[in-house]
Amino acid sequence: MEAKSKKTKVEKKKKKDPITFISDLKEELKKVSWTTRTELLSATKIVVLATFCFGIGIYVVDLIVKGFLEFIKRTLLFIFG
Repeated sequence: MEAKSKKTKVEKKKKKDPITFISDLKEELKKVSWTTRTELLSATKIVVLATFCFGIGIYVVDLIVKGFLEFIKRTLLFIFG
């Protein structure tokens, strides 16, 4: 019986009319600490640069692994014909 009463309380809290929801949303968004334009640009530059560096790193590792596997292939072909 007690579980039902808790459930109805939760359901009552969830049901808000759209106008109240939007006004509450606007009030909450006013409280948010937004980043400045310069902070956003510097963070974007860092992310782009880091992505580029990781991409280059993965490419170099891929070349090394590919070369190593090609070396093994040629060695085995040389040995076993």
